[in-house]
Amino acid sequence: MLLNKTRLVGFTNRSRKSNMESHTTSDVVILSGNSHPELADLIADRLGVRKGGCSVYHKTNRETMVEIADSIRGKNIYIVQTGTKDVNNNIMELLIMAYACKTSSARSIVGVIPYLPYSKQCKMRKRGCIVTKLLAKMMCKSGLTHIITMDLHQKEIQGFFDCPVDNLRASPFLLQYIQESIPDYRNSVIVARNPGSAKKATSYAERLRLAIAVIHGEQKEAESDEVDGRYSPPCIPRSRTMDVSVGVPVHPAKEKPPINVVGDVGGRIAIMVDDMIDDVQSFVAAAEVLKECGAYKIYVLATHGLLSSDAPRLIEDSPIDEVVVTNTVPHELQKMQCNKIKTIDISVLLSEAIRRIHNKESMSYLFKNVTLED
Repeated sequence: MLLNKTRLVGFTNRSRKSNMESHTTSDVVILSGNSHPELADLIADRLGVRKGGCSVYHKTNRETMVEIADSIRGKNIYIVQTGTKDVNNNIMELLIMAYACKTSSARSIVGVIPYLPYSKQCKMRKRGCIVTKLLAKMMCKSGLTHIITMDLHQKEIQGFFDCPVDNLRASPFLLQYIQESIPDYRNSVIVARNPGSAKKATSYAERLRLAIAVIHGEQKEAESDEVDGRYSPPCIPRSRTMDVSVGVPVHPAKEKPPINVVGDVGGRIAIMVDDMIDDVQSFVAAAEVLKECGAYKIYVLATHGLLSSDAPRLIEDSPIDEVVVTNTVPHELQKMQCNKIKTIDISVLLSEAIRRIHNKESMSYLFKNVTLED
């Protein structure tokens, strides 16, 4: 009789343990908007969980509607939503989904945002505003308790959020691609498209033990050439103590030189690295200069492949041999228009980050050997 009771207790403990494990697994709910459902499917498959039932659609008056099919009370929610060309709808979908989870008593709501939209508007320009800070405040107010993103345009953007932000890096995937998929990569030179991206290029060059080149001078761009501050002249108040006949001196305008390459690229493979590829005209202009300087192959590597406007056509007609981007942003249509565009899957990194956050494990392994320049 005692033996049977002992067996019963052992069976009860085993069943209780299995119930706890299954309960822990069922606590994870992956939701996705309309921006990148394929990436959400990859993440869910790698985690071994089923995507939560969530319907996101637009009414006839273009208002966004969100309907969550399953109960999420007391569960850990991970919303996969990235920034695409339909950026404003992507943001509203994310905010409404997060607020719907908050009002449904979810335990935690983590936003998995591989590409943070409006990240280029993180500086004060003219009489505008820092839109990235506004977006960060909106996300935190909607109910997001944690943010997972990749390769922010400026790392200081993390300070705009009132919740923890994990800014993951895609550079290990791009470095692995260079070593495994570019033949004779030892004869390469890492190229910074402009002096501003020289730190990132230096980081790649030091890890691959390669030389570096910097492209100095570029075609005039509307936004980047405008200096910060107001253009109206300041008022000169009358002073009782002193009267200055000359006002505040005007800041001299920049005179950009013609495009030239600082460094030797003759007879080598030129690899340009950046955090995103949006408007490709500057990359095409840089590739033409590199070709004139003797580079026999030109690669462009970046984390976010936005590839806006007629980017596929410009890449196809340019001296660029290959454009390598990750799948933080969907670009299947662009790949159909241009055979030079290649994609690297980074869902394994996002799924591992979700697993570590859910199990309350350290994230330090994902940031091993990451420096400020990465």
